[in-house]
Amino acid sequence: MSVLLYRLGRLAYGRPWYVIAGWLAVVSTVVALLAVNPVKLSNEVRIDGTPAQAVIDDLSKSLPEASGGQGMLAFHVRAGGRIDGGQSRAALLAAVNAVYRHDHVVDPRKALAHELAKGAKSPLLRAQTAVARAAGQPAGDRPPVALEDDGRPVPGVIVSADGSTALMQFQFDQQTYELPAGTIESTVRAAQRQADRAHLDVLPSASMMELPEILGVGEVAGVIVAAVVLLVTLGSLVAAGLPLIIALMGVTVGVGGTFTLSSVFEIHSLTAVLALMLGLAVGIDYALFIVTRQRRLILHQGLDAHEAAGRATGTAGSAVFFAGATVVIALAGLLVVGITLLTTMALAAAATVAVSVLLALTLLPALLGLVGERICSDTARRRPQQHTSTTHTRATAWGSLLVRHRYPALAAALLIPLVLAVPALDMKMGLPSGASYNPDTAQRQSYDVVSETFGPGYNGPLMVVIHSAGVGRPLSSTALATVASDLKGTRGVVSVSLAGMNSSGTTAVLGLVPGAGPNDDGTKDLVTAVRGRSAQIGDRNGVRIGITGFTALAIDVSDRLADVLPLYVITVLGLSLIVLLLVFRSVVVPIMATLGFLLSIAATFGITTAVFQWGWLQALFGPDAKAPVVSLLPIIVTGVLYGLAMDYQMFLVTSIREARMHGDTPSRSTVSGIAHAGAVVVAAATIMVSVFAGFIFNPQPMIKQAGLALAAGILIDAFVVRMAFIPATMALAGEKAWWIPRWLDRLLPNLDVEGDMLAQKIPLPRPATLQEGHTIQSV
Repeated sequence: MSVLLYRLGRLAYGRPWYVIAGWLAVVSTVVALLAVNPVKLSNEVRIDGTPAQAVIDDLSKSLPEASGGQGMLAFHVRAGGRIDGGQSRAALLAAVNAVYRHDHVVDPRKALAHELAKGAKSPLLRAQTAVARAAGQPAGDRPPVALEDDGRPVPGVIVSADGSTALMQFQFDQQTYELPAGTIESTVRAAQRQADRAHLDVLPSASMMELPEILGVGEVAGVIVAAVVLLVTLGSLVAAGLPLIIALMGVTVGVGGTFTLSSVFEIHSLTAVLALMLGLAVGIDYALFIVTRQRRLILHQGLDAHEAAGRATGTAGSAVFFAGATVVIALAGLLVVGITLLTTMALAAAATVAVSVLLALTLLPALLGLVGERICSDTARRRPQQHTSTTHTRATAWGSLLVRHRYPALAAALLIPLVLAVPALDMKMGLPSGASYNPDTAQRQSYDVVSETFGPGYNGPLMVVIHSAGVGRPLSSTALATVASDLKGTRGVVSVSLAGMNSSGTTAVLGLVPGAGPNDDGTKDLVTAVRGRSAQIGDRNGVRIGITGFTALAIDVSDRLADVLPLYVITVLGLSLIVLLLVFRSVVVPIMATLGFLLSIAATFGITTAVFQWGWLQALFGPDAKAPVVSLLPIIVTGVLYGLAMDYQMFLVTSIREARMHGDTPSRSTVSGIAHAGAVVVAAATIMVSVFAGFIFNPQPMIKQAGLALAAGILIDAFVVRMAFIPATMALAGEKAWWIPRWLDRLLPNLDVEGDMLAQKIPLPRPATLQEGHTIQSV
């Protein structure tokens, strides 16, 4: 491997414009495809095969007009008074009319007028009357009332008992992610223009959140911090710029390529963000590792830039190749769980990482060829020992400290993650609701206003879908009334109403408002209770009953992901242990690496729970909302963090193994490995934490949580596990750390990650002589 990559690196260095032209052609192709196929992303969390999703899919066939995206607007009086009186009432009716007349919004008034024309023959009106009588008034001392116009209720609009707020629930003719760009925003603006006449606030719910910004101020700030770290680490603007170029090219090809497929496959917005996070982070880190090795070969081995670039690609490039392979394996393991949403995330992120590896092994040497000897400044060449002595001395001192005090170091490295992991014992999972947004967002303000004036349950109404048990037989009003009465009597139900019925009368939808919020335990208990009673109620009334809605989907998503997580972890750990076994030719090292990862992931979940669910340190991290951990987060973070953790394991332990193979004792090889790779690992981890932390300030709760979880995970894994736990255990294990059965050692291929075969086949040239006549000594 090292010889092959050495030759590839020298070839790219010697013919840079051929390589650059090839990559520019790839970028041009991606840009051209994006111009032809506009980006189309989704915010829908869909997991096929779950009960709630099955109800939605069935409803889209039997009652298509009820399967579009849901919209909810809260209209609030700013300066007191009633919203259903005087000028406020006129402005409210005008705003409601503007929404119903807007493109892609279903206007229920037309269907209602058609039914009213039928009079007593209308099955919808008969069912509506029967359900209203059976369900009675909403629970509570002061229930909301319908907004009336010319003596008739306005469909979909209710007014709070105190008269300060009106709530409008409506439907789009397509799912929100399928709507033309800007439709949701223009719908809100249409309502706002009319509401401004009476100074009413228009607050859209979280269901009307536009697609999140993929790259905002926080993300840019993270990249700027990464650039500063590169400059400090490499000490040269030229050298620091190369990893940034590789990272930007990687996300352009990886994320851009993902976008080109959005017209063919449903791509979730988190898919693009995850690929962007990883592309930036690993692109910078992989390039940094190779550039650092090249500069060390120039400054301390006396090689010219061309030869140093080839050998850096052969040695450090081998570690990059297998580090990237580990990340790809960890992500590809998501395919075994059989969830389409996670499959697309995994493939997009894995492809972006693979592109970053390929760029580091081809485009980076080509760019080094353009830079030439300028990769090291004249000052660094004149004083190579002074250039690295401070960093080298500090890393050596840290390594020596760990080796001398291995027992206290190991105890501290175990204690810190375990303490941080304690909050994870209370971790609750769910989907983002309006309560998950920061207080300065319209989504959070809408959630709070609705909770205060109507009740928290109105933020997440449930849908109960009723089908006739007999094929083609219409539902009777009596059966619907009985079902509604039974549901209303269930603990935790505030109100039940008829939300719709198909033209044949075989399918009806009841709107069920719970007493608790969407992510509250009371609503989860209600969904479980309805599901438990649905078969009994259905058999008694000759109908089939299903329930769906925000909370029902959240329960099903959490349960499904909890079921597949063990399979995923076993698959990833198994495959990755094989890769680490091949690379390090040791049974003990891969096991220690995996145990360290388990400490990291436990601490990550604990920190995420404490910050988002308990609200700890939110003023420091940016969020200002208590919310459950997003259901998708544990399985995604597990895969991503495992792959990235093995990156640092690869970089650090290959240096330790290299020193051991050159004759150092176990203790000296541990210190030597930290001295040579520790600074790079610290710089790479700092860069990755900076990139991930930038996403904490994204307004979308799912992205916000992912950013914090990955930043915290890398921080713990790199600085506590890889830079303390692993060296301490290596020092304790001594020579036993490299134990492997002889029969297994004979079976394993020699991947030559450290470059020994390269040194044998192509020996180092004689050291060059510096301009001042001093020969650079090897370190």
